[in-house]
Amino acid sequence: MAGEPTKSKSADDRLPEAQQSSADDIAAFVARAHQMSPHREGARGRLVFALDATMSRQPTWDMACKLQADMFREAGAIGSLDIRLVYYRGFNECRATGWISDSAELARLMSKIDCRGGDTQIGKVLSEARREAVASGVRAVVFVGDAMEEKVDELCAKAGELGMLKVPVFMFQEGGDATAEQAFREIARLTGGAWCKFDPGAAAQLRDLLRAAAAYAAGGREALLKLSRSASGAARLIGQMK
Repeated sequence: MAGEPTKSKSADDRLPEAQQSSADDIAAFVARAHQMSPHREGARGRLVFALDATMSRQPTWDMACKLQADMFREAGAIGSLDIRLVYYRGFNECRATGWISDSAELARLMSKIDCRGGDTQIGKVLSEARREAVASGVRAVVFVGDAMEEKVDELCAKAGELGMLKVPVFMFQEGGDATAEQAFREIARLTGGAWCKFDPGAAAQLRDLLRAAAAYAAGGREALLKLSRSASGAARLIGQMK
């Protein structure tokens, strides 16, 4: 009626509408999370392959260029695998490729990268892994390095976020630096992953570990468990994972 004041809605009047909107938002989020989950049926395995490309790593970088094909071969026997290469080097340089499903393409990209002196940037690697895990789904992260020069508590906070996302980080340490070992072990623990050490230049040891990580990325825990019956690298990983 003209001239009659408009009745304003109370907070209680608006609550059912707000509740419905919130429920819709949550349902949409859950559906999207399920759709993007790397563990959903038929999903391709996705692995973030992170490397320290500072100067001390040049010998192992060359070795990793040759060994990465073994990851694809192992995954091919189980399912499928996409790899996102992340590396840091020099002054504040940390880069990531797109998702790669061909070992020859990954080898080509890696061969163009030379190691350069600089500090570690593991925090950026963990942040990139988290961002990609939320955006498109990641089943696991592999990191190969020999040093840690950052604030360990900040790294642990980032690792904890990956743990909440169910993304295990496999920390493969070259050499015996005690500071790196302490940090790498804690990152692995917080994410439900594993820490393993290999001798400098030990191609067989690193190959075994990369094969095991690829098996997990392609086929999950069951694939890693099966491989552990015949491969020591897989046994070392599965023995630590929660």
